[in-house]
Amino acid sequence: MDLQVLDIVKTYYKGKIMIPALNGVSFEAEAGSFIGIIGRSGSGKSTLLNLVGGLDKVSSGHILFRDNDLSAMSRRELAMHRRYSVGMIFQSFNLINSGTALENIMLPLVFSGMGRRKRIERARELLARVGLEERSRHLPGELSGGEAQRVAIARALANDPSMLLADEPTGNLDSITAGEIISLLQELNKKSGITVLMVTHDQETAESVSGRIIRLKDGKMAEQI
Repeated sequence: MDLQVLDIVKTYYKGKIMIPALNGVSFEAEAGSFIGIIGRSGSGKSTLLNLVGGLDKVSSGHILFRDNDLSAMSRRELAMHRRYSVGMIFQSFNLINSGTALENIMLPLVFSGMGRRKRIERARELLARVGLEERSRHLPGELSGGEAQRVAIARALANDPSMLLADEPTGNLDSITAGEIISLLQELNKKSGITVLMVTHDQETAESVSGRIIRLKDGKMAEQI
């Protein structure tokens, strides 16, 4: 089992006011599965992805990633989890504007200690994998939205993670480009066996690619489809 989410609760505080984000969410994800997470804004979708990605810690409950409990991890261990176990894809791409497509993909490899020549080889390999071999020298501002998201996906794959966490990956794209990005994620899932957790507002999109759908409502699981 790649992932076990066990009765997790996440609360935030604004002054003395407690704001519940997640309340008693549980599910499992087998290796190689594709899970869609849907719900309205404020339902807790992005919070859930941040917790699985090790960007934040649960208030209670447990998240087990390949039997390792994220809630018991130190900051350094969580950093290693983010670096090697999961790749994160965001709605706004989060590319470095001053770096080329190739340099953006190489960045995670710098932190993993890979030599420059191997970093370049790996980045070129990943650009080819997402169909952007000819755009390696282009800056993010010179790329279309779909191309920028493909670079972001290639960057997320840099350290060969076992799971991709996609937070509204098509939210800033037109419907045709969005379909291309969803197809790419589906292809990576099927051909590489990488587990995908994808947050989206679009139930139709989720249904078209997901083996299972989790619906969140007000921080709780409303249903699994």
